[in-house]
Amino acid sequence: MIQAPAPKRHLVRALTLIPATAIILANIIGTGVFVKARVMTCNVGSPEMVLIVWFVAGLLTLASALVYAELGAMMPRSGGEFNFIGAAFGRRWAFLYGWTKSVALGASVAAAAIIMVIFLNDFTGGSLPPLALQVLPFLVIIVSTVINFLTVRASGQLVTVLTSIKITLVLLVGMGAYLLADGSWGNYAMNGATGSCDGVPESSKLGIRGFGAAMLGALWGYNGWAIIASLGGEIKNPGRTIPRALIGGTLLVITLYLMINAAYFYVLTPLEVASVAESSSVAAEAASRFFGPGVVALMSAGLMISAFGTLHTTILTGARVPFALARVGLLPSMLGLISANAVPTVAVMVIGVWSIVLTATGTYDILTDIYIFVLSVFFFMSGAALFVLRRTAPDASRPYRVWGYPFVPGLFLLVTGYLLINTFLATPSRAIAGIGLIVLGLPIYEYFTRRGGELPEPGWLGDEF
Repeated sequence: MIQAPAPKRHLVRALTLIPATAIILANIIGTGVFVKARVMTCNVGSPEMVLIVWFVAGLLTLASALVYAELGAMMPRSGGEFNFIGAAFGRRWAFLYGWTKSVALGASVAAAAIIMVIFLNDFTGGSLPPLALQVLPFLVIIVSTVINFLTVRASGQLVTVLTSIKITLVLLVGMGAYLLADGSWGNYAMNGATGSCDGVPESSKLGIRGFGAAMLGALWGYNGWAIIASLGGEIKNPGRTIPRALIGGTLLVITLYLMINAAYFYVLTPLEVASVAESSSVAAEAASRFFGPGVVALMSAGLMISAFGTLHTTILTGARVPFALARVGLLPSMLGLISANAVPTVAVMVIGVWSIVLTATGTYDILTDIYIFVLSVFFFMSGAALFVLRRTAPDASRPYRVWGYPFVPGLFLLVTGYLLINTFLATPSRAIAGIGLIVLGLPIYEYFTRRGGELPEPGWLGDEF
């Protein structure tokens, strides 16, 4: 008797609005909002200008989120930009995005694991032995990888808890400043340009260059909003949930960032903010004024949890990129396997192992340096994809259409193009290395294409592989 083949497994749409939004917040709110105020004060001088930079950067981020809201709702599939770029520019460019993302995201995981252990060491008063500092990052990655073997619903619940702790930390510092500190609104009339500004070059202080440098810092602080696109195949009712999570999450982050930065300057003078030690954080310095010196341990614990949340969401969403490539024959088929928990466990494990390798060899620093440029390249292509698909697929289902088209997506392209040019001019070696990493994917693409013969172009505008 011939047994019928087992049905092909698919991912499960289990993520609702709250965990989807939590994933975005967990990835955006890292350590930047707790430390960037120092450098930004040195860049632009006054508290008002720092808040203006955060607000303008937030509006630019919102414009970007609106673009991804349309694309994500239009193509709610695993892989995010892999689908957007593929639909507009073809399989080769889609693969180059997926290849580059899969290689480079291990560096983000490695960096987050090491940062988490540094904060753990701060929390214990620097009592961790050298061997523990070397071994614990591996353990952190292993733990997160194993947790990601659970259902996506379970991962979403964990991220929701971690994000709640992050938001509580921001509110604790922000609201505590107004309720408990002996602050002064007169601090806003002062200037911090003459602070010690450790590590801040003179060329990035004040004027247009200073504003540009502060803007780049703020945009990096908002970075991570696009992460939810990679989980498109696991979001319930994606046509509504993806736009709501992206827009609502971005607006919430803008509000939190403005509140906590305003609190810093209520407690500290701009000169004090600009003179905070490079190894410390403005948040810890401000909180110590109304909670006492013991708050340093609390901040270290919060930052440790924040780093783990970022690490966990990076593995969670990052594994869906090689999974998406494997499902259309552009990477080994094993990466496209789905477990009984409806999770691409092989892809998750590969990302975890690769991150451990980068941590052990120390090469994650190299990839982290070029990752910013590479991300900007494919962000730009994703934004351009919206214009292309409006023309080539006018009748495709669009549960959400970006507000302010074509001006809002045009603004997205303008800002992303500026970041590309700025990175190329400021750090040409990083940009060239990024281009090199992209080009390295071409022979790999040709190999899988030839091995599979004439691979059909996948139905990019569908919702399943």
